[in-house]
Amino acid sequence: MAEALAANGLPSEPAPRRPVLHGPGGTVILLATLDAAGRPTYHGVWLSRGGTRWLGPPPPTSLVATTHRLSGITGELVDLLQAAARSYVERLEDLSERLDAAEDHAEAAPLADLAALHRGYRAVRGHVARLSVAVSELDGPLGERFPKLAEVLPAVRPEVEHLEEFASWVGQGIRDLVALRNAAEANRLSVTTNRLGEVSNRIAAFANTSNIRMLGVAYVALLLGLVSAVVLIPNTAATILGMPSAAWVPGLWVDVILAVLAIVPIAIVFSRPWVRRVLSAFRASETRTAEGISDLPEVDPTAVNRPAGERLLDRRP
Repeated sequence: MAEALAANGLPSEPAPRRPVLHGPGGTVILLATLDAAGRPTYHGVWLSRGGTRWLGPPPPTSLVATTHRLSGITGELVDLLQAAARSYVERLEDLSERLDAAEDHAEAAPLADLAALHRGYRAVRGHVARLSVAVSELDGPLGERFPKLAEVLPAVRPEVEHLEEFASWVGQGIRDLVALRNAAEANRLSVTTNRLGEVSNRIAAFANTSNIRMLGVAYVALLLGLVSAVVLIPNTAATILGMPSAAWVPGLWVDVILAVLAIVPIAIVFSRPWVRRVLSAFRASETRTAEGISDLPEVDPTAVNRPAGERLLDRRP
């Protein structure tokens, strides 16, 4: 076989994809039979100027060759066509059984099983295509070089056509199984996306609630700041007037100054419209603040996750 391929300028490894090779060294017909593990064994015929030679191990005798009483190179070629077709059918039947077993499971088939099915089908489908091409070539001028072959091809051709239909059916089944797997994965992704959306909505709701409560805390802090500003002015004045250096100020004036400094800031600050708006919403802000404070968890220091031996507080004297 290597000699025949080398005569046509082709390497012996890997095997050529074309089943019929025409070259300067003649015509080479190569077909493979598959064993139970799907490993190919190549057989063929070399038609050269020196004559016709058989390549590879001889195939088993077929019923078609026996029925038509074929012998010689024609009988061996028909035996090869029948043996190749039979081995392809056996491999496709094995793939079909594995496909049925995968479809019977309630859950989607694992990716490893789908990949193995696809690899097996792709290998067999290539050999089926090569067999179909070889039969088409033999149905033309090439077949005239094999005596009585034209009488046998009408019986071989329907088998090849049935084999192509069977291969197409198995391939469609694998594609359907892959589509089911894709649909199952898409459904899982949709469920996960919906769950993420629910969690995101909850986080957004918590964030909104937190913002509202923080706004209430800000209102309370603002009110405390206003009250502190109002109280700080008369308190500072009282401190200054109570010092020994201010003993010359009459007591009546001290009372008047303190009263003015106590009333004027209150009138100025609490007469502002925005201050009155803040005070009008203080009750709601106080409620939100109380809710926010009540939601703050009290954590026991002993229950905090921390590295072994680490202390939250240094208790050394």
